[in-house]
Amino acid sequence: MNRLLIAGVVAAVLLVTALSSLFVVSQTEQVLVTQFGEPIRVIREPGLAWKIPFVQNVIDLDRRLLDFEGPREEVILGDQRRLVVDSFARFRITDPLLYFQTTGAAEAGIRGRLNSIVTSAVRRVLGNEQLPSVLSQDRARIMGEIRRQVNAEATRFGIEVQDVRIRRADLPEQNTQAILSRMQSERERVARQERAEGAQESAGIRANAERERTVILAEAQRDADILRGQGDREAIGIFAEAYSKDPQFFQVWRTLQAYREAFADGETRFVLTPDSDFFQYFRNMPGTAPHDGRAATP
Repeated sequence: MNRLLIAGVVAAVLLVTALSSLFVVSQTEQVLVTQFGEPIRVIREPGLAWKIPFVQNVIDLDRRLLDFEGPREEVILGDQRRLVVDSFARFRITDPLLYFQTTGAAEAGIRGRLNSIVTSAVRRVLGNEQLPSVLSQDRARIMGEIRRQVNAEATRFGIEVQDVRIRRADLPEQNTQAILSRMQSERERVARQERAEGAQESAGIRANAERERTVILAEAQRDADILRGQGDREAIGIFAEAYSKDPQFFQVWRTLQAYREAFADGETRFVLTPDSDFFQYFRNMPGTAPHDGRAATP
């Protein structure tokens, strides 16, 4: 009975020891094996691996592409303008042993190093650039230079920086308000100038239209006076010609026309002397007495 118990205990110990000595390396991981805190080997291939139980420890490090987001920083550009940039980087652990020796096993260590490296590179590169370059197609060139400088410093920590980007680039709040105020003032100045030019153009158009109206009316009045004068002249000539052909008939016709216009309403009264020439044809009609009291001759 004691032998069976001892055999069972030994088997359990061996099983625990075997389980403690074996571990699995995932495809997304790379493993650093340490012994008493000192790294002894690196395992990059996925699969089943072993270690000395209770003596050696396994540190798992991600072999995938990792993201780092830097804080918003205010930088001074080459033209002394201030810009608030928000950058991020992507990196990969390429040397687990060097990574462990320089930053430790936790990702917080490398992220703190990357924060200072990326911030310094962004400040150095943007400090030599103008604002239009940062906001134009030159931004790709600027990002390439920042990535080169960051990667040159990051290699001593066992990592490789694949990419560095500026997510956003904004002006500081005080600069934004000043620029907006300046833009508003400029737009108001342009609006006032446009209104003044429009008013000047409108006044010129009205003046030209009024001048042309005056000229047209004057020319029309002149032409009307000329035509009226020509008509009057022709009318006078026609009357004169008609009068010269038969003066007596013309005189009678004109007198009858005057009678018709004078008595058109039927209520006209005239106060005239008996010897007035207006009614001379009434006095000289057959059967009427002459104004001196004598009977008219037939």
